[in-house]
Amino acid sequence: MSSSLYRPLIASQLVALLASAAPASAQVAPAAPGTAATAAETPVQLAPVTVTASPESQPLAVVIDPKAPAQPIPAHDGADVLKTIPGMSVIRKGGTDGDPVFRGMAGSRLGVQLDGQTILGGCGMRMDPPTAYVFPASYDRVTLRKGPQTVLAGPGNSAGVVLFEHDQTPFCHPTSTAHAAATYGSFDRNDQSTDLKAGAPLGYVTAAANRSEASDYQDGDGRSVHSQYDRWSTQAALGWTPTEKTLVELSGARSDGEAAYADRTMDGVKFDRENLALRFRQRNLSPTVTALNAQVYYNYVDHVMDNYTLRTAPGMRMVSNPDRETTGGKLSADLALGDATRATVGTDFQSNDHTLRSTMNQTAQPYQAKARTADGAFDQFGLFAEATDDLTETQRLIAGARLDWWEAEKTAAGLSRDDTLPAGFARYEQDFGPATAYAGLGHAERFPDYWEIIGGQPAKPNATFLAIAPEKTTQLDLGATYKKDALHGSLAGFVSQIDDFILLQPALAARTRNIDARTFGGEASLAYTFAPDWEATGSLAYVRGTNTTDDLPLAQLPPLESRLGLSYTTAKWTAGSLLRLVAPQDRVAVGQGNIVGQDIGTSDGFAVVSLNSGYQFAAFARLTAGVDNLLDATYAEHISRSGAAVAGYPVTTRVNEPGLNLWIKLDLTY
Repeated sequence: MSSSLYRPLIASQLVALLASAAPASAQVAPAAPGTAATAAETPVQLAPVTVTASPESQPLAVVIDPKAPAQPIPAHDGADVLKTIPGMSVIRKGGTDGDPVFRGMAGSRLGVQLDGQTILGGCGMRMDPPTAYVFPASYDRVTLRKGPQTVLAGPGNSAGVVLFEHDQTPFCHPTSTAHAAATYGSFDRNDQSTDLKAGAPLGYVTAAANRSEASDYQDGDGRSVHSQYDRWSTQAALGWTPTEKTLVELSGARSDGEAAYADRTMDGVKFDRENLALRFRQRNLSPTVTALNAQVYYNYVDHVMDNYTLRTAPGMRMVSNPDRETTGGKLSADLALGDATRATVGTDFQSNDHTLRSTMNQTAQPYQAKARTADGAFDQFGLFAEATDDLTETQRLIAGARLDWWEAEKTAAGLSRDDTLPAGFARYEQDFGPATAYAGLGHAERFPDYWEIIGGQPAKPNATFLAIAPEKTTQLDLGATYKKDALHGSLAGFVSQIDDFILLQPALAARTRNIDARTFGGEASLAYTFAPDWEATGSLAYVRGTNTTDDLPLAQLPPLESRLGLSYTTAKWTAGSLLRLVAPQDRVAVGQGNIVGQDIGTSDGFAVVSLNSGYQFAAFARLTAGVDNLLDATYAEHISRSGAAVAGYPVTTRVNEPGLNLWIKLDLTY
């Protein structure tokens, strides 16, 4: 274990910080309906370390707490925090900035929104997916909505959408809250985060800051993996609430970092993000219009990659500097169309511009002196409507539709194209006491993204930009949720037909082509309190797909996976274990895949054992610790990228996962 694990000074520093922030007397606002009580009302209760996300509490939605300790310890980015959700996988490239994959679907098939905002990366080789700019500890809630079963969260989300969100709890009295955390672990893992909120009836202010770093980790065989990283972020919001029905919020964020990659010849040495957003909400305008919501936002990412800053410098120093500017907005109204019918109608839009500058010889021709070249631009405008009708006290019908207008330009080539794409769904839900069963049919059409028709190494041909058709997904979702007393479970299954699936196959001259595909699978989760203080959890996830055009397996699908957890919890102590079992994957299509990577061959199964424990040593403080990969197994995820030749590091078939990993986390809540 790294010596940095033994740094008790951070505890005293954070305690002093919170003590100095505490007023002598504070009035606490009562919790708003449907929101959690503040920490001052209810003492913080020690909860088990999250090893698998709780079963769906509502159909097709999984909610996780990004501040809660989790095992295995996630990297400080938006992808790793999702790994506890059954069916969710991450394509590893190094120590951070992996690409999230749900049910085998990656890239823009899985939407990512930050408080309703779209953010997109710049790297043509997918070094910076949207989740690379997410610092999950800054958010209050992360929600995965599965399948094409909502139209409210933007276009093209055929696999689902991940929502990183802040709470907007009203302040009825002058109130302040704070949360701080520090994590230390093997491989020089060193994280700190703070989240402060203060408000009164007329308004509020929030601020959050995060920092995370780690050195290269080692796999189970003791081989170093080129994976070091250093990341930081800050964000703040100022809210004005002149009445209990009105909210105006101005927010902003800034972040940056660097990350080494084991799967390529370059590393990311800049991940600069600038964000500004303004949103407005007015409730109870009339008996029919229950809320009006408006939002505009600006996101800019400036990314630099090179082959010398974080690795042994070669003879020729190369740099690539893409950037992307995204502006967008949304206007929606919540309507009460009767005692049993509710609806949301609105419009959203986004516009993003991508530029690039690079050099093959930074010493003689520095990239900073070069002008940026615009190579791609995308514009989208959408209309949507989604309604819920309570047929009876136990039966509901939820349905929605949207229409999106798209235009894209391959700027450097002087080419443009446009499409009009529909989407919609209908879902029936019925309660049976503590259980809810559902069946939904959805259709989503996804416009090709930048990486599929413009970017990449080498860039896509002009013919590809014009020829690739939008992807059309029609999916049936079936499932059930159950919650009563000691038992909480969910079952979700799907069958999907994907016409014009956009397949990447770098060996071909066009590099991208349309095929037809079928997928099916699902997830099951169970949590059972079988004795006082004891809970067993389990999950199972499986997906199978076929490229029906080529009569081959659909590439880049993860194998069958199961997680089994056992926890013991008292008022002060908790202890837990995790057994993760992953099957071999022999259904592959070598050389085919998605914008992140392609199949490189079959893979072996593996089993990983991890342990954790926690102690609540004060009402405001808890300490948790764990050991991931207790048996020091050497393994790699099937969908992870292949290892590259990095000077001083061994080359592996895939980028291996960390070996034995010890960690400790302190959480303080005021």
